[in-house]
Amino acid sequence: MAIIKDAEISEAIENVDSEQQLQIPGELPVLPLRDIVIYPFMIVPLFVSREKSIRAVDEALGENRMILLASQKDLDKEEPTADDLYKVGTAAVIMRMLKLPDGRIRILVQGLARAEIESVDTAGEYIRARVHLMPEILPPERSLEVEALVRNVRASMEKAINLGKNISPEVMAIIANLDDAGRLADLSASNLTRLSASDV
Repeated sequence: MAIIKDAEISEAIENVDSEQQLQIPGELPVLPLRDIVIYPFMIVPLFVSREKSIRAVDEALGENRMILLASQKDLDKEEPTADDLYKVGTAAVIMRMLKLPDGRIRILVQGLARAEIESVDTAGEYIRARVHLMPEILPPERSLEVEALVRNVRASMEKAINLGKNISPEVMAIIANLDDAGRLADLSASNLTRLSASDV
């Protein structure tokens, strides 16, 4: 299994401004995800094996490399419908793609922004969705409550390491120095779940 590199996580956090300038369209091909949630600014490797998902990736690569990553409610469902997808996903850009000998493809994606699904079309060769981007809600400036929550998150991550969670020193250094509360929450959540490549 491929593992996300700490340097890639760091690069994703530090190079956010250039990604924010990307124009995300209102309609995107959909890649349903099983057993994983991908957050904005995270870089994640995925193995894609389902035929409709492979076609969605091909369509994205042929257009603007952008795709909607939407988690499905029932992990065992091979052909998810609109009702099987959670209503909020992550618009992402496909950074790399590799075709494997067994017919699967491996892609490296970077989350760009949260997106709410307005409608889903499953009738074609791949799933498409109309979406609108969800703006990040910024906390009040110099909020004591936010500062306290940030300290609690950092302390909880330290506690997770003490309880045996495998979180690298590089990621902990980013967490210690990240001022954006929203990105801190996303980075922390992503490191409390899996960091290995998932088969979708």
